Amino acid sequence: MSQICQITGKRVMVGNNVSHANNKRKRVFLPNLKVKRFFLVEENKWITLKVSAHGMKVINKKGLSACLKTSRAKGLVKR
Repeated sequence: MSQICQITGKRVMVGNNVSHANNKRKRVFLPNLKVKRFFLVEENKWITLKVSAHGMKVINKKGLSACLKTSRAKGLVKR
């Protein structure tokens, strides 16, 4: 799978490096992704997600099942 957070949908962004002389060259901004295992209590099993640091904070705030429900609706998580 590509560099996309399965909870927030964050992905690679494109921008410029700008030097002091105002020369511009293309670069990419990568999201802070980690592969993390979470225990889903409702189904009594472990799931593995590719999640950004902000995605982990969202899971802590809303709960795993609520985040998976919205992610499945957006099409970010299959199953």
